Formats: sequence, C-alpha cells, structure tokens
Amino acid sequence: MTIKHINPAALYDGAASGMSQATLDTDSGLVFVSGQVDWNSEHRANHPGIAAQTESAAKNLITVLEAAGSSVEHLLQLRVYIRGEISEHLDKVVPVLVKYLGVSRPALTGIGVTSLASPDLLIEIEAVAKVAK
Repeated sequence: MTIKHINPAALYDGAASGMSQATLDTDSGLVFVSGQVDWNSEHRANHPGIAAQTESAAKNLITVLEAAGSSVEHLLQLRVYIRGEISEHLDKVVPVLVKYLGVSRPALTGIGVTSLASPDLLIEIEAVAKVAK
C-alpha cells in the first residue's frame, strides 16, 4: 500500500498537529478526508453561524477532494459532526449540504457532539471518497 498525503495550499496547515487534510491509498484509490471546518490560518472560525460554517466546510471538502483527484460525485461516505442537538440545526445544515453535494447521495451519518477542535466551531465534515478514473 502506498499512501499519498494531500494538503492543498489554500487550506490551513495541519503539520503542527501531525495531520494531513487527506490521505490517498494509491492502490485502492480511496481518499480519506480529515474533518473539514470553517478555519482560517490562525485556526479560528471565519463565520459565527452554522449555515455559513457548513458552506465553508463544504467548500474546503471540495478543495481537498479535487486535490486528491476526486470530486463530490465520487463521495462514498460523510460524517457530519454538529455541536449540540442535531435536530436543532438540520434546517440550516441540510440545504447547504444538498447545494454542494448535488445528487451524489453518499452514505451519511450525523453525530451530535459537545465540542470540536475550537470553541467557535459548530460543524465538521469528514469524508471517504474514491479517486475519479
């Protein structure tokens, strides 16, 4: 198995914490995307609301997928971590996910959590995808 680390220059640098934005198993073509959030280079959220943070995280996800040679059409699984009770945020999160995911309809799990990497973060999106052929 050969692993390629994917770290688009447009996203925050995770080297200090020992992470990559994604890893690609070049043998299987599977792309494992780290949780994408609404962070700037100082590791602070760019937006206070969950809808805007979801949009930013979705755009970051697309950036990572494209850097790995994949796309939303090749998503296999999403895990969406939401700070707080999920049902309280679905009306803001779901329309944004539909806007960016189109008709890809990956397997999706929503998980309510008490905290994320920073107190100002409200959502994190993790994914598994296949490289486009």
